[in-house]
Amino acid sequence: MTLEELEQIVATRASAPPDESWTAQLLARGPEYAARKFGEEAVEAVIEAVRNDPSSLTSEAADVLYHLLVMLRARDVTLADVMEELARRQSRTGLQEKASRPR
Repeated sequence: MTLEELEQIVATRASAPPDESWTAQLLARGPEYAARKFGEEAVEAVIEAVRNDPSSLTSEAADVLYHLLVMLRARDVTLADVMEELARRQSRTGLQEKASRPR
């Protein structure tokens, strides 16, 4: 599965009734809730990375990607928007890009 395919699944499930779709339930609770769920999943992935549990990290990373796409959808940001930003950053090294950010 690609991230684009996952984004399409999120879009399809977003229009389902909330009692039939976890995605719809997340979105119905608002962008702040979707962001909180993403944060929780990100922390769980970090914990599994520190514990050096590849199987659990894989599972949590899948949750992170899914919840990231739900959060982006809640704020009307597409995966294409994110990919365009990454492409823009390719013109500089990571250190140059980081140094250019406002502090």
